[in-house]
Amino acid sequence: MKTLNDIKKVAILGAGTMGPGIAQIYAMGGCEVTMWTRREETKQKAIASLKAQLDTFESEGMLKEAKDAVFARISFAPTVEEAVAGADLIQETIVEKKDAKEELYAKIAACVAPDTIIASNTSALNIFEIVPEKLLPQLIICHWYAPPHVIPLVEVVKSEQAPQEMADVAVALLKKCGKTPVLMKKFIRGYIANRLQQCLNQEVFYLISEGYCDAEAIDLACQASFIPRACVLGICKRIDFGGVDMTYNNFKNKSYAAPQWDTIPSILQEKVDANELGIKTGKGFYDYTGKDIEAVKAKRDKYLFEVFKLTQKFMDDPV
Repeated sequence: MKTLNDIKKVAILGAGTMGPGIAQIYAMGGCEVTMWTRREETKQKAIASLKAQLDTFESEGMLKEAKDAVFARISFAPTVEEAVAGADLIQETIVEKKDAKEELYAKIAACVAPDTIIASNTSALNIFEIVPEKLLPQLIICHWYAPPHVIPLVEVVKSEQAPQEMADVAVALLKKCGKTPVLMKKFIRGYIANRLQQCLNQEVFYLISEGYCDAEAIDLACQASFIPRACVLGICKRIDFGGVDMTYNNFKNKSYAAPQWDTIPSILQEKVDANELGIKTGKGFYDYTGKDIEAVKAKRDKYLFEVFKLTQKFMDDPV
């Protein structure tokens, strides 16, 4: 089985929303990275994203070497077979559609070496029920968060058939690349952060749909209270500081009842029907009309760098 020192080449299958950022991080960690995508248009967008991201990293002093040296480690292959040839680790980042993943993993199964680590970035599907059975002993999940070149978290969970050592190697590689991997004991759809966010989302959509407040009020309330507090205390330690008995009494007294949805929340349906899908269409819960989206994303990344640098200080010296 491969060790950390064996991981020299990484194949990134998928170059859309997540692929370029993940490729950049592996390249910054010293790996040779080969990317594959179906469409030339997606490839060109990925190249543009990589260059823009590296410019931001350079301006923020986040690179240990010249940005051109990092970019030079990233190449593109026209086929899946060529992309994974000689790869020590494969990171799959394609669209969250079962049939697309089934097709891709069938190709991988036909050409991959038995000691190659295969990592899926799936966020909504149980990949362990989708891939060919022969791949399960070498399959893990490395679930990154967008934007993946900035957000430190990567959730890692192995298949039941894969050895623990394989997950440990992935965790060590991610740490080497500057990420904060969290190793889960077993698989559950949504992992940790997405499940917590989904609970929050239900309440957000309820408050807006029922007319209690608007999106801006929700964001302001979160930014001025529990989100920065969580940078210092997290969730469970915050309960300790507030008192476990207080949380116990809240449950005992049924002081909160989660909203139950039989249909899609009305605010979501309205946004989708109006094609207000966020920055990609110029409008979502906020209006981005006339704004340079790449400039907005670059500013987002710079602010996130500041937040995570400070958060790392708290993580290194916990309360």
